[in-house]
Amino acid sequence: MSSKLKAAKTAHPWSSDALLAKAQRYAQEMLSFDRDDWQFGLLSTFVLEFLLRAALARVSPTLLADAKDWNNTYFALGHSPKALRFLPKSIDTNSVLTRLRDILPDFTTELEGFSAQHISRRNEELHAGATPFDSLSTDWLSGFYSTAQVLLKSFGYELAFLVGTEEEEFADQLIEASRDKSAQAVSKAVNAHKTVWEAKSSEDKTKLERQASVWATRQAGHRVKCPACASDALIFGSAVTAPLRRLDGDLIIETQSYLPSKFECVACQLKIAGLSQLTACGLGASYKSTHTYDAAEYYAPEEDYQGYDDDNNEP
Repeated sequence: MSSKLKAAKTAHPWSSDALLAKAQRYAQEMLSFDRDDWQFGLLSTFVLEFLLRAALARVSPTLLADAKDWNNTYFALGHSPKALRFLPKSIDTNSVLTRLRDILPDFTTELEGFSAQHISRRNEELHAGATPFDSLSTDWLSGFYSTAQVLLKSFGYELAFLVGTEEEEFADQLIEASRDKSAQAVSKAVNAHKTVWEAKSSEDKTKLERQASVWATRQAGHRVKCPACASDALIFGSAVTAPLRRLDGDLIIETQSYLPSKFECVACQLKIAGLSQLTACGLGASYKSTHTYDAAEYYAPEEDYQGYDDDNNEP
């Protein structure tokens, strides 16, 4: 009897499996160079790009499709568009970052910012005469491995899946050292503002505390006490869950969980950015925002819709 050979099914180029395999391929090439070599840095941007897109494609490859042409979505669904001279087009990297920030709770604005900056170095390397990786120190490695760690976690993988156990151990040391450095930096900033605050007169403190209280009440954010001057201050963040709604009489109450990304106090002028630094000074806990709406207006056309004041101080 003759047996028929079945061709192996080719993975869709926008599938998470294909993109993750591409990330592994470039990671292997990256690790063949020294960490301070410009080629290590350049190749790391390719690894990062494929990891970002793989994490988004894990939710659905359609999230990668450029919506300007519906054929791109059709292609992402695994079909072959009939449009003449069709070439599939995906969204740009900034759009990938924005979507991941809203989809993955651990993909913080810090990691989003690092990713955008690191990939911009690649664009400068490829599209200009500058050589950004030649003079770049290895300080960026902790951000790179922190980002890769979070993205791989969305697949259920450890960092070793991408770079092996030896490099993973090195990366863990870098990440931990970076956290310690952030803690030291924020502690120094808090103490400096506290010293300046304590030197102010009682009259000035009272005036500034009142101004801060009014400001914190009127602005959209989560109210906390400033770690430097104990005045009312605000934390701002990004939503990490879908809003939960419940009906209370004629009102609709909507709550949503947020993860902090920055802090500001107008009394002593202390500002802190980044979840790691906020965590280091005890301000990194997630919080909830509550919005209350009239039920009739909630379902009215958007132009007729009005809401009540937001509760920016729910624990």
